[in-house]
Amino acid sequence: MTAGANAQPARATIDIGRLIDDGGWRSAQTVIVALTALTIVFDGIDNQLLGIAIPTMMREWSVPRPAFAPVVSLGYLGMMIGGATAGLAGDRIGRRTALLGSVIVFGAMTVAASFATGPGALGLLRLAAGLGLGGAMPNAAAIAAEFVPRRHRPIAVTVTIVCVPLGAMLAGLLGIRLLPAIGWRALFMIGGIVPIVVAIALRWLLPESPRFLARHPARWPDLARTLTRAGYDVRPGVAFADATEAPVARVSIGTLFGSAFRRDTVALWGSFFSCLLAVYLAFSWLTSLLTGAGFDAGTANTGITAFNLGGVIGALSGGWAMARLGSRTAMLTMAGAAIAGALALAVTSIEVSAMRSIIFQLAFTGAMINGVQTTMFALAAHVYPSAVRATGVGAAVSFGRSGAILSGYIGAWVLEFGSHAFFLTMAGAMTVALISLALVRHHVGRTSTSSSPVG
Repeated sequence: MTAGANAQPARATIDIGRLIDDGGWRSAQTVIVALTALTIVFDGIDNQLLGIAIPTMMREWSVPRPAFAPVVSLGYLGMMIGGATAGLAGDRIGRRTALLGSVIVFGAMTVAASFATGPGALGLLRLAAGLGLGGAMPNAAAIAAEFVPRRHRPIAVTVTIVCVPLGAMLAGLLGIRLLPAIGWRALFMIGGIVPIVVAIALRWLLPESPRFLARHPARWPDLARTLTRAGYDVRPGVAFADATEAPVARVSIGTLFGSAFRRDTVALWGSFFSCLLAVYLAFSWLTSLLTGAGFDAGTANTGITAFNLGGVIGALSGGWAMARLGSRTAMLTMAGAAIAGALALAVTSIEVSAMRSIIFQLAFTGAMINGVQTTMFALAAHVYPSAVRATGVGAAVSFGRSGAILSGYIGAWVLEFGSHAFFLTMAGAMTVALISLALVRHHVGRTSTSSSPVG
């Protein structure tokens, strides 16, 4: 018997990138994106609960508004740390594991926060909750990006991340009805228990990213089963490769500053910083601004709800425009409109008599700011290949959280000078975002054959 007779037949190899990118959008992919987006709905709800509850806490604990600046900023510090660490974890141990772990962390810490007896304890618990709140988004963005064809990545990621303002809007609606009836402690309790239950259920319902599984031969059987459930014709025992992605030797933050990514990394970090500063100025202080101007609690919550509802509409419109026009045109246009909206609010007298006009302006400005913020996730997911996608997105968001941290102090400070200073600060932040986005080199193009060299 010859040596050739003993040779094993060649193992069939499937290019996971071509299999997904060349295919259509299947119903199973819609379900996966929806389940991923559900985790971010709860992220948005828990993000907004504190802003809604601060006026009630101020009365209960007899403390002034500036006492909550450290509480707000500690939460964003936790998000900053969580985004970086969970992004690395997602690239190393799996996006699903890091995502669901993040949801359980912020759910548990939100439950614990319902027992806080003062700003000091609340600040520490918000720091811990921030680890989960910051860690969820980069991994959710990676899962959404890697389960759908490349040409559909912008809308898939946008639909997922738009659930931050959607969740915040739901929190505002809940706050209007539930806060007076059950109090902020029960609201926090509900806001923490529900995401924990959902995360446990998703352990069996949400599959791991196929591009992550393709890089780990020991998990190829899992990948074959996942693709079969998604409707692909995959035989057991096949091997997998991903020739459509640029190889990355080592996953680390330093990789993001290599020659291929340096300029885009710096520009993305600048845009995330400035845009999140604007977003979290509204999230944390808009309700307080309106109540301070004489609006009752229900109307003030309507203001933040309008800002977030506009954000949902703006984000979905931005994702659509991004696919049709390319990210450069779509995002720079939205950033410019956000500046105009904030400047218009800066010259508007925030008075109860002008409520309808103010609500409309908040909705428009929220649409533009959140439209930029959510589509930045799609842009970042486009810039980085799958091997460092969660790390790249997570690092950009994590750096951006420093803008959110500053918003806790800047918001409390500028409110002392009135609403004009508040909205001028928002306009200035969006101006920096516009300049940073203009400097990004590898924007998403008009078609699936976009200009990124990394897939």
